[in-house]
Amino acid sequence: MAQQRLKTRPDSVLEDPGALAVASLYARSYLTAAETNGLADAVEELNSFADDLLGKYPELSNVLFSDSISRNDKLGVIERIVAPVASPYFTNFLRVLVQHGRIDMICLIRQVMTRLREEAAGQRRVRIRTARALTETSRNALQTQLKEKLGFEPLLQETVDESLIGGLVIQVGDTVYDSSLRSRLKQLSGRLVERTLNEIQSGRDRFSHT
Repeated sequence: MAQQRLKTRPDSVLEDPGALAVASLYARSYLTAAETNGLADAVEELNSFADDLLGKYPELSNVLFSDSISRNDKLGVIERIVAPVASPYFTNFLRVLVQHGRIDMICLIRQVMTRLREEAAGQRRVRIRTARALTETSRNALQTQLKEKLGFEPLLQETVDESLIGGLVIQVGDTVYDSSLRSRLKQLSGRLVERTLNEIQSGRDRFSHT
């Protein structure tokens, strides 16, 4: 299958290099300390905080992420709401984020943490764009081919893009493999234009020589 390979920026919240570097530092520290201390539920506890508290009670997010709320007030909220039900390890992690003005990065830290765990398990996310939704058969075949070619277990993130007309676009990190029909037609059009221009120039050269 002929493919065009090019570089692009990933369309995710992980594309800010500065934020990614900071989030990666906290995520790695959190995972390392949890593993060292045998805290098997540390990741699940963070996920529960993000889903069950921040996700369901946006007013809590507004308080913790607001620049107009003092750090002491935010720490007070954590002591009243989180500390009674969370482990000392996770509660202290939130305190550190608040004290360093990083609590608003908690969701980004969670995403980085998820990616790190996937990579540790030999998995990586692969974005797939197709003109039509993949069938179960084509999805399984694509996963098998990608695993053999890329050397890791692909976690497919599928998107339907009818403008592709046919074929598919595969994105791994910031590398894109474009084998869509739209891309092929664009390349063909470019070659035809170039050929036409060359023929016109060749005719001019012969005319000038004559």
